Amino acid sequence: MQISIETSKWYDRIWAAFIFFTRLPFWRLHEPDKNAYKTVVEHWPLVGWLTGSFMAAVLYLGSMVFPYEIAILLAIATRLLVTGALHEDGLADFIDGFGGGGSDRQRILDIMKDSHIGTYGVLGLIIYFMLLFFTLLSMKPLLAVMTILVADPYAKMLSAQLILMMPYARTEETAKNKTIYRRFSPVAGISLAIQGLLPMGVFLYFLHASVNWQLLVFVPAIIMYFMYLLIWRRLRGYTGDCCGALCLITELATMMVASYYLSV
Repeated sequence: MQISIETSKWYDRIWAAFIFFTRLPFWRLHEPDKNAYKTVVEHWPLVGWLTGSFMAAVLYLGSMVFPYEIAILLAIATRLLVTGALHEDGLADFIDGFGGGGSDRQRILDIMKDSHIGTYGVLGLIIYFMLLFFTLLSMKPLLAVMTILVADPYAKMLSAQLILMMPYARTEETAKNKTIYRRFSPVAGISLAIQGLLPMGVFLYFLHASVNWQLLVFVPAIIMYFMYLLIWRRLRGYTGDCCGALCLITELATMMVASYYLSV
């Protein structure tokens, strides 16, 4: 009986992650326990397997029908639809808050919580999408597909470390989604690492002669560390927007390092 209960809890946690981080109707099939949403970060890279697969599939299949530039735009649009632009919204809020809030902690938090997007956020998204587009364009379709499948889960694994490195910056009542992620256990941490590093390992196995694995692994990790220092200095804690922004920035960094070696 105990095995059944544990299996149900494990299943609920994964299901909650797919409901929370995508706009796909998983909730129609099963509604997990409310407490399961506190653990969604523990399966964030696993969701990256799904969102990355959608984006990669559209890019590869689209490149067979349309010019490569159009296929890239369709792939980016597909991920925005699948995720509801969740992380892009976080990136815009993050840039607005840190760009316009100065060193005032409460002002940064207030700006990040404001539903309106400011000049910093608009410019930040434009630069982000331009870099993403031209990074993918620099690689052949198959290599771009492989890079997407690697960068998405790896970036989510790195970004998940924020919840271990600092406390939540707001209270649960003032959080946007009314949920504070729990700090995961060592077992959950190992699971998280497997989810994020397994695609990377497969990628490096097949392209080990073409890619410097140290740069591919450590450059995004170093960027993550400096962003952590910035967030800690300004907020003394993280928010969901910080996690989303960190995810996109480290993912883009992973892709840019890969494109350095795999560009056409």
